[in-house]
Amino acid sequence: MPGARTDLRATSDNGVKIVIVGGFGVGKTTMVHSVSEIRPLSTEETMTRAGERIDDTAAVAGKTATTVAFDFGRISLDERNVLYLFGAPGQERFWFLWDRLFTGTLGAVVLVDTRRIADSWYAIDRLEAHGTPFIVACNDFAGPEHSEQQLRAALDLDPGVPLLICDARSRESSKNVLITLVQHVRSRYVLQEAAQ
Repeated sequence: MPGARTDLRATSDNGVKIVIVGGFGVGKTTMVHSVSEIRPLSTEETMTRAGERIDDTAAVAGKTATTVAFDFGRISLDERNVLYLFGAPGQERFWFLWDRLFTGTLGAVVLVDTRRIADSWYAIDRLEAHGTPFIVACNDFAGPEHSEQQLRAALDLDPGVPLLICDARSRESSKNVLITLVQHVRSRYVLQEAAQ
């Protein structure tokens, strides 16, 4: 049958874990859904009025569901290697889950909404505290234009941390983000080996 998907292998020899973190409503679930080759596991629940007292929803008007544990997706890199994607919940009340999600992670993507840059500071701080390599991807919400220098200054980014613009709804754009992360991690390991 044309266009039919082939079955995924039941096992793989190597699994690589990547976590997507960022503030509430920045597009983490959307990114996992756009790039996963399987129907993603999602722990989205309907937002309630009780949650409005806890979560600041002013900047995400119209959002009706939110991640309460994590999103999970998968990408087969080849016959033996698989990439596992975990989208972390963005609300402060779920940040305690992040340390567990970071365990065993190759690297992370910090997804940023440039209309709410401060929402990303905690994610960057936690990744730096863990020593987890990461890149920053600014999700295009058609917000105010910022230069790369302005974004780097606002996020207090090390010059070696890649920064790019993306559209989390686009499979190609999301793939480019993940490729950039893997290249960044690889270059860090090459530099560390050369220094030894």
